[in-house]
Amino acid sequence: MIEIRSINKTFGDRQVVKDVSFTFEQGKTNMIIGESGCGKTTILKLMVGLHKVDSGDILYNGQNFPKLSTDEQQHIRTQIGMLFQGGALFDSQTLEQNVRFPLDMFTNMSREEKDERVNFCLERVKLEGRNKLYPSELSGGMKKRAALARAIANNPRYLYCDEPNSGLDPKTSIVIDELIHSLTREFNMTTIVVTHDMNSVIEIGENIMFVHQGQNWWSGNSTRILKTDNKELFDFVFASEFMKDIFRKAQ
Repeated sequence: MIEIRSINKTFGDRQVVKDVSFTFEQGKTNMIIGESGCGKTTILKLMVGLHKVDSGDILYNGQNFPKLSTDEQQHIRTQIGMLFQGGALFDSQTLEQNVRFPLDMFTNMSREEKDERVNFCLERVKLEGRNKLYPSELSGGMKKRAALARAIANNPRYLYCDEPNSGLDPKTSIVIDELIHSLTREFNMTTIVVTHDMNSVIEIGENIMFVHQGQNWWSGNSTRILKTDNKELFDFVFASEFMKDIFRKAQ
């Protein structure tokens, strides 16, 4: 579980994050949604320490991250798996080398143990037997699955996903959503997804924070979204006629 309490962040004369509190639940797909520039990515960066909070607390299972030493913060970071928007695979390395990277960096596993873990992770994202391929030989969806295999290689307690469906077709996006959701349950991780993909929100959003103008404007799950009377949330989620049709059918 991760809990943020009254966190604030200002850049220059602009307050980007305003007294935001929320609890990200273990074993669930937690989501941060909102318009571009609303502060959701800044919240994620504050949580991993890429930015420092001006005030407030970020608790990883009770440990207050901003008040920990550098070594203690680094220990928590080793428990975080990251799925970046563009995948961020190393082009000069094979698939198995990419997945092995966090194991080389953060574990004392033997070569045999690493190979076993790499093969397990590739199999788990349905890329078994593709070990020797390079990123340039993969489709967009395969790259995301490979990046997800790398993100879970070190058996993280926390999984952060930044726009995991960016650039993917709808069918492939569903595959990525299902993988994220099933892996979260399987490994009982605290998963946080920053997304604009409303299909993802409706399908796998179990614990959602809607950020508006740097504030936690609304929180709930996908079922509650379909019945919302929050104007700002409604305007964001149901901006398209397709989503408005879904809303009407849910009434």
